Amino acid sequence: MATFALIHGGGSTSWDWHRVIPLLERAGHAAVAVDLPTEDATSTLDDYVQTVVDAVGDREHVIVVGHSLGGFTAPLACEALRAEGLVYLAAMIPVPGETFGEWWANTGHDRETIDDDPAVSFFNGVPESLAAEARSHERGQTGAWFSSPWPADHHPAVPTRGILGKDDQFFPAPFMRRQIRDRLGTEAVEVDGGHYLALSEPEAVATALIAFAEEVVGERGDP
Repeated sequence: MATFALIHGGGSTSWDWHRVIPLLERAGHAAVAVDLPTEDATSTLDDYVQTVVDAVGDREHVIVVGHSLGGFTAPLACEALRAEGLVYLAAMIPVPGETFGEWWANTGHDRETIDDDPAVSFFNGVPESLAAEARSHERGQTGAWFSSPWPADHHPAVPTRGILGKDDQFFPAPFMRRQIRDRLGTEAVEVDGGHYLALSEPEAVATALIAFAEEVVGERGDP
């Protein structure tokens, strides 16, 4: 059994994972979704990581999953937890010394054509009623850490997977394939869905995470 530490994206909450968690648990895994202190302007990435560490506690066979902006937190939490695996789910993949602001140009995302309408760029594929509920859960996203260099000097030396959404309009599939190949040195795992994969295609997300857990944890994670 694996324990999935699920990290939401910018201005979101643990609610984002509510459709995925039951599927992971049904397969015999545990899942812990966190609420990062996104509205606290004084919060640092260290604070974000500590939030994840506190939520996971002493659970074992941890796989850290970061969605979207959660990609800046996930590898740091992976190191702090001594996790056994790391997943970037439609996520930003930082490199040492890179700021949040620099990421957009460094990865070439600033050359992508992105629709200004969140219904298209973020919520495509999400049923309207569910998208409306997601908007009701949105929070402010702030933090001085945006202008600070990403503090790690390497990516965690654990099995790592980059998963993209084939219909993602915010991080388009061709862009994500390049980012995953250039920054992780691996090929992307591609699943159906837009940017909010955990809402639009929870079965596809859960299936990909469970398959990864079987590779990483395998029989060592059996209760």
